[in-house]
Amino acid sequence: MEFVKPKPTTKAPGEWFTGDVWFDVIHAGQEPSRLRANMVRFSPGARTAWHHHAVGQTLHVVEGVALIGTRDGTVFEAHPGETVTCPPGEEHWHGATPDRFMHHLAMWEGPGDDRLETTWLEKVTDEQYSRPRTRSH
Repeated sequence: MEFVKPKPTTKAPGEWFTGDVWFDVIHAGQEPSRLRANMVRFSPGARTAWHHHAVGQTLHVVEGVALIGTRDGTVFEAHPGETVTCPPGEEHWHGATPDRFMHHLAMWEGPGDDRLETTWLEKVTDEQYSRPRTRSH
């Protein structure tokens, strides 16, 4: 058993995010583990750029309302306690609503080969971010 010393909170890089986003690395698995887990805090209106994950990603909303956008133009709302799974290779973005902070636990795996864990694409436009929202149920 090992207690891991926490790393300092890190400001997310501006080339991959719009607005102020901060994260804490909870786990960055070393072989044989490939688990990655970050607690991510989005300021109001902040969001990721479009991206996809080689092995998919799971988001668990802790506080606020998460917006998750897909390439077909759908913007889903996820509320505290809800978990959303993005399949491998699906291009998506996620972020906070314009008026509230949002925190989520982001979990994904390294692919175990030479593929990138996350492929970052272009930034989400204000028009894409502002599309009408829907709930999954």
